[in-house]
Amino acid sequence: MLPARSAAPAPPERVMAPASPFPAPRCHWPRTPGGAAAAPPCGWVGARSPEGSPSLPPPPRSAAAMVPKAEPNRGDPAITKAPGDTKRHRYIKLQNGLNALLISDINNVDEEFSEEGGAESEIETDNDNDSGTDSKDDGENSDSKDDEKVKPEESPSDLDMEIEGLAVEEAWAEPTGKKDEDESTEKMSAAALCVTVGSFCDPEDLPGLAHFLEDMVFLGSLKYPDENGFDVFLKKHGGSGNASTDCELTVFHFDIQQQYFKAALDRWAQFFIHPLMIRDAINREVEAIDNEYQLAKPCDANRWEVLLGSLARPGHPMRKFFLGNAETLKHEPKKSNIDFYTRLKDFWQNYYSAPYMNLVVQSKGNTRYKFCIFFLSNFCGLPKPSFDHLTDHFDTREFHRLYRGERPGTVVKPLRYISWLVGHEGKDSILSFLRKKYLWAVALSGGNAETGFEQNSTYSIFKISVTLTSEGYEHFYEVASVVFQYMKMLQKVGPDKRIWKEIQKINDNEFSFQDQVGPINYVENICENMHLFCKQDFLTGNQLLFDYKPEVIAEALDLFCPQRANLCLLSTNNEGKCPLKERWLEMQYSVEDIEQYWAAVWAFDFELNPDLRHPEENEYLATDFSLKAPDFPEVDYPVKVLNTPQGCMWYRKDNKFRKPEGNVLQVPINIVHILPLNLSEPACGADIAKLEYKLVAGEHGLIIRVKGFSHKLPLLLQLIIDHLSDFMSAGKLQFTPLAHPCPVQFRVVDLPNTHLLCKVKTFNKGDANSEVTVYYQMHMEEPCFSFLRTKETLGYHVYPAYRNNSGIIGFSISVTTQATKHNSEFVDKKIEEFLLYFEEKMKLLTEDAVFLQAHSLINTKEYEDTFLGEEMDRHWKEIVSQQYLFEKLTCEIEALKSLTKEDLIEWFQVLRGKDRRTLSIHVVGYGEQEQDSEFAAVSDVQGPLLGEHPQLTFLPPSSYMKNTAFIRHIKDFTSTLNLLPYHKILQ
Repeated sequence: MLPARSAAPAPPERVMAPASPFPAPRCHWPRTPGGAAAAPPCGWVGARSPEGSPSLPPPPRSAAAMVPKAEPNRGDPAITKAPGDTKRHRYIKLQNGLNALLISDINNVDEEFSEEGGAESEIETDNDNDSGTDSKDDGENSDSKDDEKVKPEESPSDLDMEIEGLAVEEAWAEPTGKKDEDESTEKMSAAALCVTVGSFCDPEDLPGLAHFLEDMVFLGSLKYPDENGFDVFLKKHGGSGNASTDCELTVFHFDIQQQYFKAALDRWAQFFIHPLMIRDAINREVEAIDNEYQLAKPCDANRWEVLLGSLARPGHPMRKFFLGNAETLKHEPKKSNIDFYTRLKDFWQNYYSAPYMNLVVQSKGNTRYKFCIFFLSNFCGLPKPSFDHLTDHFDTREFHRLYRGERPGTVVKPLRYISWLVGHEGKDSILSFLRKKYLWAVALSGGNAETGFEQNSTYSIFKISVTLTSEGYEHFYEVASVVFQYMKMLQKVGPDKRIWKEIQKINDNEFSFQDQVGPINYVENICENMHLFCKQDFLTGNQLLFDYKPEVIAEALDLFCPQRANLCLLSTNNEGKCPLKERWLEMQYSVEDIEQYWAAVWAFDFELNPDLRHPEENEYLATDFSLKAPDFPEVDYPVKVLNTPQGCMWYRKDNKFRKPEGNVLQVPINIVHILPLNLSEPACGADIAKLEYKLVAGEHGLIIRVKGFSHKLPLLLQLIIDHLSDFMSAGKLQFTPLAHPCPVQFRVVDLPNTHLLCKVKTFNKGDANSEVTVYYQMHMEEPCFSFLRTKETLGYHVYPAYRNNSGIIGFSISVTTQATKHNSEFVDKKIEEFLLYFEEKMKLLTEDAVFLQAHSLINTKEYEDTFLGEEMDRHWKEIVSQQYLFEKLTCEIEALKSLTKEDLIEWFQVLRGKDRRTLSIHVVGYGEQEQDSEFAAVSDVQGPLLGEHPQLTFLPPSSYMKNTAFIRHIKDFTSTLNLLPYHKILQ
């Protein structure tokens, strides 16, 4: 499971329970109690027969069964969807094996299908050239070719256009050309492609090749050769794109404004038809992969995965190093005389093949794009790799031992049931016992994460993570024994149908009234589900429980015994006790046999713990889903309905989403962090029943937020208030007027007219990562990324950010780099260099280019809220800031309509003028570029401070920024500055 939540000063320690032999592919699924991830429900892929041998998938269905006749307003009737889901889904399968799901995202359920016409006009091209770049770009983009110089891919034959006996036009008819009256109901369009091949297929001599290929395919195509053209096109039209590589999946996805979707699809498709994969870009992209590797090294979860993978049997792909770095992708291939470029192209040719691919396309109204269905139709590679022959993956002596680490389908249905019980935090649970009786633990999670490492076609890992107190660390074996006692209790008692039905009901309720997610997340999830589940369960398979089979649950529970467990104790207290080092992420660890006493106890029929039992019936489970009768005039924005010296209340009845749900936010007095721990047990039932609550110690006090089904929401809020009052030891809460307005208005210091540098050393002496942020007090995105990451290869993370600190506007540019490669002040200078480049580029912009960029941003701001929480957050921000400008989006849109090129240049010149205020923040890692020999004394004292209260070590500037004023002590520096008045944006 994911790392346990940190809820106390004690460092998180982890206890892990058995690995399950039940194989199941990766997918996304809902969270369960305690932060656990429930295993996905049944799909035929990866199912096993009762004897444990893999069962074969069902035979292919006929063409008629695969593409049933569309019914008006329904889409494909064979695909099960939520009652309130108005989207139309159509599944098609090409003769070459490509699976595709077309989704028409409509708002008006009365629209009808027709054979011709589209709901929206599509813009196939814009004023850009075909590379997607500005016409007056740099010289390096001059190799962009016009369409007439490169012939596009020929269209498939009529035979290829036949989809299992059904023509494309029949497979997905378009809605009529009705234009929505409310432009604010626009949504983004999105597409996702899942290639069911991942890092498990890496060659033994080229670790990380699948991950590297994922990056390389996006560096231009034969038709659109500009290396950065697609990203520029997306950003210009309000979109975004990304990709990820897992053990058995590689997923690509993007979104964009609807009118540019067709043009974006064409550009995107070319990456899979004719990617250039330019040889000259290999070294630069290897640097990007190596930067990502450096960022991954300090992460505990990554380190644990690589260490656990090394314990598998020789020959199992989980022993591979999936991420890759400069050593595996550059230096070792060169030493071994490997033709890396040829091997890279061979990997793409062999595995990026239509039978391995699932495509999902979602757009408002029109989704009948022929090329989005057949653009991969001619692909045919090697047979799909299979790992079914791999068995007994962890049946090694090394697995069944204690590891100490320094800290810097049907088969899956039982795991959902088990993880729900293990992660339960209520009365008689593991966590309740460890907290109340011994104060040994503060948090627990149990289950299976959605990563391909923990859930794939060869095995499933069930992990139980316990966050221990200092006392719990000293009684690590006793904690592990309590976990084993609970698992044994579940085995003895056996499956409980009441509990299973409760889980099923909760999942059904959540699915039926689920919030709509953004198109890009929606298509990404579905394209992964398509290789796990049959068509009927594309939308439901990873969310719902179907059949109660106690014998399957019991069979799985029998596997949860101490003899199948791997134990890992991760703590800063292990420093100095771990002489071994893992090769790739360099985790310090040790290996030892289980203590003889505990090995003997666990080897036999040990006693049950009478304090560990099944949870009681859940009183928070909603049963009334009726909508409340209108009790307030319809308004567009919240209205203050109560105003007293003790506080005020704002209210707006939802008249858009019309779900039996509510959101409540409060800001009472500030309070310590212990309250959430006190609430976790009594509020566990509410959490399980999908009534969410958050207690956040924010700038303005303790923020209490509750959301969920209206039926039982007051019960949860009352519970929180009662515990708050008990915690204050004053009976029910008694409010008195505050001396100052609440929420408090924070004010920002006025930076001097100079360039300031605050440079500190990172606390982790083994971490080479440095973070450089340059803040300009007084928005750019793709040019920043292209210049600092793609061209300068300064780091993996490069991002600009707009900042509004208590009404004071500014922006910043941040770069994550490595001290082994770059000095932080060198990176700072490169940021300054980029701004000079950007200023010159901005002067070359045409008025039309400024208008198009402003119009794109206007379209983005006009997109509708996808769920009630989005609207709630926007209004809450206005209330907390005391600006109450609920119509701010409308005001911003009007301002953008009048934006001119002169406005931009004037703003930038003020920002960069003689009176500019600049603050550079450097958190410096350890590496040769930072001359760490000068800080040997600092390194010597860092170890004992880890996990305690380390002090910042301020560093003077080097020769790069020797004329910069540097900060030696933050509090002393800020105490000398004036405070700017609190600014409110009123119009």
